[in-house]
Amino acid sequence: MAYWPGTVVLVTGAAGFIGAHLVKRLRALAAEVHAVSRRPQRSRDGEIWHVADLGDAGATSGLFRSVRPRLVFHLAGEVTGSRGDEVVRATLDNNVTGTVNVLAAAREHDVRAVLTGSIEEPRPGNEFAPPSSAYAMSKWAATGYARLYHRLWDLPVTVLRPSMVYGPAQPDTTKLVPYVTLCLLRGEQPRLTRGTKLADWIYVDDVVDAYVLAGESDKAIGHALDIGTGVRTPAYEIVERLYRITGTRTSPEFGAAPDRPHDIPQVGDIAPAADRLGWHPVTELHEGLRRTVNWYASQECHE
Repeated sequence: MAYWPGTVVLVTGAAGFIGAHLVKRLRALAAEVHAVSRRPQRSRDGEIWHVADLGDAGATSGLFRSVRPRLVFHLAGEVTGSRGDEVVRATLDNNVTGTVNVLAAAREHDVRAVLTGSIEEPRPGNEFAPPSSAYAMSKWAATGYARLYHRLWDLPVTVLRPSMVYGPAQPDTTKLVPYVTLCLLRGEQPRLTRGTKLADWIYVDDVVDAYVLAGESDKAIGHALDIGTGVRTPAYEIVERLYRITGTRTSPEFGAAPDRPHDIPQVGDIAPAADRLGWHPVTELHEGLRRTVNWYASQECHE
């Protein structure tokens, strides 16, 4: 932990789900954290906030020049599961152009980088299945540019590809875990798909562990690593566990909502992360869901 005290760190997308948890952890490690968002934010853990448009190359370079970080964690981006063509431009601008601007600024200012990819990218773990959404395509392109900057210009960059992340304080409450949890806590019946989608569910604190280790590890430079559990779990099992944890006496009604087309079951190949980072997930699924439910229950009590 001697690496972190006083280390100047820049976190983009710091108002997002993983970003907010990462900022909290880095501050607990005594790092000097500079957080970036598109909109003004209030400091909660002593981080210093900046408003910046990462789609603007000059503004991005100016941000790096002002902060002078030793390390950047790039988590900003347009996150969407939509299969519609209306999100193509937004994912291109935010996830590809924004990432290229961050990579260029990191190279210009001699900054180490840890980027966020997607488990939906074509990769060995899914037999290089083609991207099934504009989001996955944009993340694949961004990872390609990260590899380019490392190969041609020796930028020390690592890409982490988290799988299906869940946990307390997830801002997008339309996601399965917060949506079902809040419905049950409020005595409402969630509207569910058939729940057959298979995904690799990982607790947010375990993901943050991986980011911290990637910031320290030279062995991970130049690599793209899956961050998951290596276990496929159907969505219906997540829902059934949430019903049990909340003590809900009724049974879930699956099939009221349509399934999302073109989904490909994704599971992390976590052996490379264990080798390069010394990382492995430690939070068992039921325990992670229990902690998540308890957090949301505590918030409901205060409202």
